Amino acid sequence: MTELRNVEADLSRFRARVLVASLIVLCAFALLAARLVYLQVYRHADLNEQAESNRTAIVPIVPNRGLILDRNGVVLATNYSAYTLEITPSKVENLEETIAALEKVVDIQLRDKRRFKRLREESKSFESLPIRTRLTDEEVARFAAQRFRFPGVDIKARLFRSYPYGELGSHVVGYIGRINQAEKEIIEGSENEGNYRGTDYIGKLGVEQSFEQQLHGITGVEQVETSAGGRAMRKLASSPATPGNTVRLSLDIRLQKLVEDMFGDRRGALVALDPKTGDVLAFVSKPTFDPNLFVDGIDTESWQYLRDSLDKPLLNRALRGTYPPGSTYKPFMAMAALETGKRSASFIVNDNASWAFGGHVFRSHGDIALGAVDMYRSIVKSSNVYYYSLANELGVDAMHDFMKPLGFGQITGIDIAGELAGVLPSQEWKREAYKKRGAAQQKWYPGETISLGIGQGYNTFTMLQLAQATAALANNGVKRRPRLVIGTQDPVTRVMHPLPAEPGEDLRYKPENVAIVRKALVGVTQEGTSARVFAGAGYLSGGKTGTAQAVTIGQKDKYNSAKMEEYQRDHAVYMAFAPAEDPKIALAVIVENAGWGAGVAAPIARRVFDYVLLGQYPSEEDMVAVQKGLAAAPIGKPRQAAEVAGLLSAPASGPTAAAATAAGKAKAAAIAEALSKLTPPMAAAGINPD
Repeated sequence: MTELRNVEADLSRFRARVLVASLIVLCAFALLAARLVYLQVYRHADLNEQAESNRTAIVPIVPNRGLILDRNGVVLATNYSAYTLEITPSKVENLEETIAALEKVVDIQLRDKRRFKRLREESKSFESLPIRTRLTDEEVARFAAQRFRFPGVDIKARLFRSYPYGELGSHVVGYIGRINQAEKEIIEGSENEGNYRGTDYIGKLGVEQSFEQQLHGITGVEQVETSAGGRAMRKLASSPATPGNTVRLSLDIRLQKLVEDMFGDRRGALVALDPKTGDVLAFVSKPTFDPNLFVDGIDTESWQYLRDSLDKPLLNRALRGTYPPGSTYKPFMAMAALETGKRSASFIVNDNASWAFGGHVFRSHGDIALGAVDMYRSIVKSSNVYYYSLANELGVDAMHDFMKPLGFGQITGIDIAGELAGVLPSQEWKREAYKKRGAAQQKWYPGETISLGIGQGYNTFTMLQLAQATAALANNGVKRRPRLVIGTQDPVTRVMHPLPAEPGEDLRYKPENVAIVRKALVGVTQEGTSARVFAGAGYLSGGKTGTAQAVTIGQKDKYNSAKMEEYQRDHAVYMAFAPAEDPKIALAVIVENAGWGAGVAAPIARRVFDYVLLGQYPSEEDMVAVQKGLAAAPIGKPRQAAEVAGLLSAPASGPTAAAATAAGKAKAAAIAEALSKLTPPMAAAGINPD
């Protein structure tokens, strides 16, 4: 029997299924509509940017770094363009095999591999890193012909920093180097992050570091359309980079070269200032280094030498070298006596070559007794006894309070980074410096005060500080902040923007007291310890010789340089200004482990003054005599500075240099013969050599 279907029930079930399906479809369309609204309305800007970025790429345009010039427009740092062979590690399957294959196409040295390895450790894998720089045209052509073999390897044109004069003035100019990880972290958290996109190098030292923002420029951008493979198809828009500003220094690079040449192979520092403005005319630290070594990434051998050498060529001695000032401190002690009223200029001290205090005997140089000395004679003849007793009368805190405004033991504020303050002792300083050593070590003992009077003891200052204090005396008690940069030039408008000198700080010395000390300093060059050096000078100058101990010598022991290691011998120091009536230059110079200030340091100052005031350059034999510490007054016929301008040119090389070397042998022999007849200046002088 056939079963009858319930049509109504079937229709009801069908309608329910259709309703459920309709609801599902409606919900699906509602979700699609909602998603469409969300994407088209709320995410429109974001998705449009992503789509655009898939189609286009933003390429940073690295700006040309600004030039560095001396005061006369001589270029000390510039740029040049060269090709580099670069690898993006993330795009290379086997890096070692790729480099091995590249070696057959382009010359790749071991130092190139070491630099590349170091860069890989400091960088991210997707960054393009140079394996060889400064490719020749032939190397570029060879690689271009086989480029298809090396995915992830490309040739790029990059700007390289160049220092035309190499080691000359390197501590002042500084250098640039590849941005390291620590510097990246600082940049990424700063407002300049965008400005360093695409930039691999940054200033590391000197003016390059301290004026990084002015020299770097403003990074530009270029928007390009790319293919699916990421290859640039066409340029859509661009915003050009703005080159960095040109920075002009107060430095006279010819004077800088003269001083560096006079030092020869010796260690030391010299700072020369314009007393009226604080402009730095020369800022010498010897030995120097070649900043070009760092531009491309310094090789291991060169770095080990610079790092480990006992001569410390990377140390900026003018900025960071701290030394006892020796007897160059005495004029400032005399000013302290006058200004505090402790002594008058006519006060007499009997110098018997020694001074006893607390059971200790403090001696004079060479045990030379000077007899009765007033303030003038104490400076001219460099009496130790006079200043031993004066230090005892003043006390350490009074000395500290007077010397601090002069800048001793203080940061001068010069416009390059890294300056050290040194030590200007006081009772408070000792408590702080020795707080971990117990109460007995923290206590200031009266006997410690005595040697401070002659610039020894705890006193340690930089030549920059001594030059600044000397300039203040020369400028009638007005102290100026030293500065190296005197202006910047806009790279677009070519307009030079001078940087005005800051107002000086008037130390409010009594004019008559300044006159007394300056008169005594002139006496040093006329009848005192540096009289032989300044004999026949066409101007009057003031100065003070000094000898600074590198190691402490016992009061019962006599100094004998022949029995000491070189690095234990005394330093030669000199401070000076000229012309005496209206000073245009003040300086401080130290020659490490070289002996007496009068015999070694003062001759350098004399040649600096001759150059600045008279336009005279030492004769060749005189230059050698200064380098060997055998000079007093100049010997031979001085050359005019204009005649030796070519000395500043880059060193010759090749056959020309060889010929010049051969031609100079006879002249060198003649100079050596002349020098052999010279008597060391202090031996001939027969006076207190300090």
